[in-house]
Amino acid sequence: MAWTYILQCADDSFYVGSTVDLERRISQHDRGEGATYTRPRRRRPVRLVWAGEFSRKDDAFAYEKQIQKWGRAKRIALIEGRLGDLPGLARGRSLPPA
Repeated sequence: MAWTYILQCADDSFYVGSTVDLERRISQHDRGEGATYTRPRRRRPVRLVWAGEFSRKDDAFAYEKQIQKWGRAKRIALIEGRLGDLPGLARGRSLPPA
């Protein structure tokens, strides 16, 4: 099993990652031993706000990379379970002609 996850940092930013051991990885981030992004004290503590489970590591990693391209509003929609809102929150999407 593998996981894609979103952490909310103490500075209210989001970090997106993937792992095969979710508890261990969150603990690493919280101790400043995780990714470079979560190492600064101003970003800790971190809080898990979303996680999706995958049967394959490469699928979890691919979804991590996809979410990393998303804007804040789209990430929040995923966190809140508003999956129907995701397509409309795509970056660069223009409004239909009036």
